[in-house]
Amino acid sequence: MNDRTALVTGANKGIGFHVARLLVAEGFSVHVGSRDIEHGERAVARIGGDARLLVLDVTDPGSIERAAARVDRLDVLVNNAGVQPVTGPPTETGVEDLRRTYETNVFGVVAVTNAFLPALRRSAHPRIVNVSSGTASLTWSTHPNPQFAHGSPRSAAYRSSKTALNALTVFYAQELAEDGIKVNAVAPGRRATDLVPGMADRGGDPAEGAQGVVRLALLPDDGPTGGFHSWDGTPVPW
Repeated sequence: MNDRTALVTGANKGIGFHVARLLVAEGFSVHVGSRDIEHGERAVARIGGDARLLVLDVTDPGSIERAAARVDRLDVLVNNAGVQPVTGPPTETGVEDLRRTYETNVFGVVAVTNAFLPALRRSAHPRIVNVSSGTASLTWSTHPNPQFAHGSPRSAAYRSSKTALNALTVFYAQELAEDGIKVNAVAPGRRATDLVPGMADRGGDPAEGAQGVVRLALLPDDGPTGGFHSWDGTPVPW
């Protein structure tokens, strides 16, 4: 059994899978959060080492409660689970589309973080990393970054949910500073995952994006908190 423990939500595929794999390589016991048992077991087998399945649906309060009851101490929480069910601008986005997106990307993060705080408080060096997106940057949206469409309002539900996640990152960091819990958000970059249909054939290596997540998970005690970071460690403007 490894001494350091981590939980990665949505870890059965994509960036979350690679985060879990890298943390195992760093000597962590990693809870591979997955709402689907079969997919989660397959991921655990691929990761190997001290990876173990933790059935967790971040939109289900009962599932969160059961998962939290199984974890006594937690050194790292990576809120990675995310969805992008629609990609339209706000005029083409229904309220239910917003609710579905926020249910996972925002409300799920709050529910999971609050449920696992007792376990994090038992750690000597607790870290929380929220997986955000460069498209959440209001600065880049109003003075567009060339990485994404100039002035495009598309994916309004997803992008606004990640902007909200960034705000929560700041508020959690401020509240939990006295407990020594560092909370940061990371933009992993445009990666080849199945978050959006067709995206698996485009974008960069998700393992590269995962490295930025792990870097924040392993921050020393004098490291930053309440920040928004790119996968390569550079600051991202709010």
